[in-house]
Amino acid sequence: MSPASSFITDSFALAGQLTWLPEIRANIPQIKLDARTNILLGTVLVLLFAAYIVGRVLKRQPESTANPAVVRTFNLRVRAWWMMFSILIAGFVMGYSVTLVLFGVISFWALREFITMTPTRRGDHRALFWTFFLFTPLQYLLVGLGKEFYAIYTVMIPVYASLIIPARIAFSGDPKRFLERTAKIQAGLLICVYSLSHAPAILSLDLTDSSKNPWDLSAAATNNAGTLADEMPPTEPAISAAPPLPVVKVAKEPGSNAGLLFYFILLVQLNDVFQYGWGILLGKHVIAPQINASRTWEGLIGGCLCTMLVGTLLFWATPFEVWEAACISLIVAIMGSAGGITMSAIKRDRGVRDYGTLVQGHAGVLDRIDSLCFAAPVFFHITRFFFTQWS
Repeated sequence: MSPASSFITDSFALAGQLTWLPEIRANIPQIKLDARTNILLGTVLVLLFAAYIVGRVLKRQPESTANPAVVRTFNLRVRAWWMMFSILIAGFVMGYSVTLVLFGVISFWALREFITMTPTRRGDHRALFWTFFLFTPLQYLLVGLGKEFYAIYTVMIPVYASLIIPARIAFSGDPKRFLERTAKIQAGLLICVYSLSHAPAILSLDLTDSSKNPWDLSAAATNNAGTLADEMPPTEPAISAAPPLPVVKVAKEPGSNAGLLFYFILLVQLNDVFQYGWGILLGKHVIAPQINASRTWEGLIGGCLCTMLVGTLLFWATPFEVWEAACISLIVAIMGSAGGITMSAIKRDRGVRDYGTLVQGHAGVLDRIDSLCFAAPVFFHITRFFFTQWS
């Protein structure tokens, strides 16, 4: 057999062995927007329009009526929220793969801002190339392949990338500030890529309620009907029995993972707003003056309580019960606050005010998503443990 014939034969044999590819494609989740998610999205859209109009009205007021600095900050934040809302909706409409790509691009840019903030040496360049063009896309690829790859994408960066990066830097032969350079790359990869990738991973969960029953929005009606039917004792057939009533079948309507992802992002963003607002209104006791002079205990407590209240009121968009939504919202608020102050500490250490200048009104991308990065893994694992059948 000629080499060409042998190559073709081997290729067909290999293709015949790849029978698992259709199975992987079948496991890739699809984004579905149910009625409750559409109501939630519509409500936020109306609120954004209202905020935009309020901002325009305040901008035309004399300086003695409204503080120009506060009005400018408010308008810039509204503009940034419009951008984030548009990106998220575009991802939902265009599908799961596009949503993952968008999150991957955000992670890539945030990591770029993080690495650019600190000096690097020539010996780091190969490790940085692997970080940006191997580990980052590989993490999102594994997340995109769905729940079957959970065991891999949850350890790939914390374990394997964290071992390979220092080894690659060591091979460059430059020992100067070795630990500092290695830790900087590892921290950036962990925060900007690994942590944020848990947000789109929510789309791959098979959600249930806390009793491990599938999250079915029509379950209440179905269960009520089923319960009444089950509780009815069997009766002997009567001679002059009335004709049986028609059976009304309630179509199952599974809950939307996209709605849960939007719920999570909304809570994190609102928590930032609430903390900022309460800090301006009542803030007196600064948490860490050397790190961030605008973060106060009053703002933290007020923001967490308001976030918990909103999360509780929006429980209907999630598989959570009322008290579950309250507890999870509080945890999300605390983790988001921790992320904000932690990233502020990094900026103070490097002597910079912002991570970048890409997003007008919020400096860099990382300035906008720092709270998301810290809250996403916690929200994902709480949801996976208590509201799926995986545990």
